[in-house]
Amino acid sequence: MISRDLKILIADDSILARKQLKDVLLTAGYNDFIEAKDGKEAINFYKQDKADIVFLDIVMPQVDGIEAVKQIRAYDENANIVMVSSVGTQGQIRSAIEAGAKDFIQKPFVSNQILTVLNNIMKGN
Repeated sequence: MISRDLKILIADDSILARKQLKDVLLTAGYNDFIEAKDGKEAINFYKQDKADIVFLDIVMPQVDGIEAVKQIRAYDENANIVMVSSVGTQGQIRSAIEAGAKDFIQKPFVSNQILTVLNNIMKGN
């Protein structure tokens, strides 16, 4: 059983996308969230208040998701990062994984995808 007592950072420039992901996690019993509207905020929030898992969009202003993965992983090589994006080209997925993301979820997602990836990553820790 995975603890529901996780700090979760959600970074997406879309308020709706952040809400959808947060709603899935709230329904599953998670309730400790940090929300970032772009990659730069995600990096800063991670450094201030290290999250147990990070969900990042790829296309965001200021700093994109792939660069955010690189910077977060440079700060903490054990960071648990999952990309959640609608622009999932093979090249972008490969770049995200090579940068240190542990998984990739294509938007639109279903609740089960989010929870399965979350559980798999947290079991691995």
